Amino acid sequence: MPTNVYFDTGTTSEQRLYEDIIIEQLKIYGQDVYYLPRKLANKDTIFGEDPASSFDDSYIIEMYVDNSDGYMGEQEIIKKFGLELRDDITFIVSKLRWETLISNNTDLQTSLRPNEGDLVYFPTTNAFFEIQFVEHEAPFYQQSALPVYKLSCTKWEYASERLDTGITKIDATEDDLSTDTMQFQFALENETGSFVIESSIGAIDYLINEDFTMATQQPVDSGQAFETAAGTTTSSTADDILDFSERNPFGEVDDY
Repeated sequence: MPTNVYFDTGTTSEQRLYEDIIIEQLKIYGQDVYYLPRKLANKDTIFGEDPASSFDDSYIIEMYVDNSDGYMGEQEIIKKFGLELRDDITFIVSKLRWETLISNNTDLQTSLRPNEGDLVYFPTTNAFFEIQFVEHEAPFYQQSALPVYKLSCTKWEYASERLDTGITKIDATEDDLSTDTMQFQFALENETGSFVIESSIGAIDYLINEDFTMATQQPVDSGQAFETAAGTTTSSTADDILDFSERNPFGEVDDY
């Protein structure tokens, strides 16, 4: 026998009311976090990762921390190579709020939902969490709708990725932990002046606070005497070590 036709739990008005109540609860009991979409530069299709990826944008959005008793996962464990931290956490975010604020970002691999590999920065713990899995069917079709995403995240291990979000606390991680040799480049390599940090913001940070002139060493051309270039008589005073008077040992021509 079919369900009662006089009771309908899937009307649009009820779904919107249910969604608005969830958003209100997230704004009351949730936490302000930053969502950082990962920008891929050269993805490895075999390993499914991109060592050259970066994070250029950040979006502040409210999320609810589903783990009220602390981190989940194995947490601190001693393994073969020392202490390893495996702190897992679950965030709940409104589907409507995510679509409104973040889904239009061009760096997203898919705009339909949060992407695995993106980061969530949690200012309360000053930690980054990488999204491992996105659950979109919990709670399961209440009011015949799916109003939230559950983001299963684990603490992110920084590996010299570029962080250029414009948020000081976030970008400071790159300055403190990056081992990239190209992190600081010389903005002035010719003429006369001082070396400065290329990515300096505000006041200029001088590496060498003095003036100097750079010069390029001229290589000695092939066949040119060294004393001409160096101002010495090295080659003229040296003993002869080659004898070109011998006949050709590899052929029959006498005069070579």
